[in-house]
Amino acid sequence: MEFENFDGVHEKTLVLIKPDAVQRGKIGEVIHRLEKKGLKIIGLKFMELNEEILRDLYSHHVDKDFYPELEKFMMSSPVVAMCVEGQNAISSVRLITGDTHAGEAEAGTIRGDLAMGVCNVVHCSDSIENAKKEIDRFFDKDDLYDYDKTEYRHVYMEEELSK
Repeated sequence: MEFENFDGVHEKTLVLIKPDAVQRGKIGEVIHRLEKKGLKIIGLKFMELNEEILRDLYSHHVDKDFYPELEKFMMSSPVVAMCVEGQNAISSVRLITGDTHAGEAEAGTIRGDLAMGVCNVVHCSDSIENAKKEIDRFFDKDDLYDYDKTEYRHVYMEEELSK
């Protein structure tokens, strides 16, 4: 997939709403927090993950003792996959979601408010390189929509929108 305008206002990142959040009815709250920040959802789908996708997504954890339990958890229920766009989307989403270790996440973050342990509500990309790979893994080009979000003129200055 060709990523045009990946920097600035058009930076993209992947967010997965994990099985624990799906089962606890927290999908809307996670989406609300992202949109409240001014981020734009350009792709969204409900799906089940399989071993192949998970081994690729969590390749850096496959050899760790906890991986089998992580894989079992991630396949226990559907997830919601989202492609989110906005200025500094990757760092903004990571700030909103909080520390990966939910017990150490600050109050006011998604994980700080909604999680206690390994079941930490969301997965999000940690770099531009990983965002590109992860978005490609979960979305075809036709799954992503470029549209004008009228509230942007109330979120960004004109010069920020033209980047």
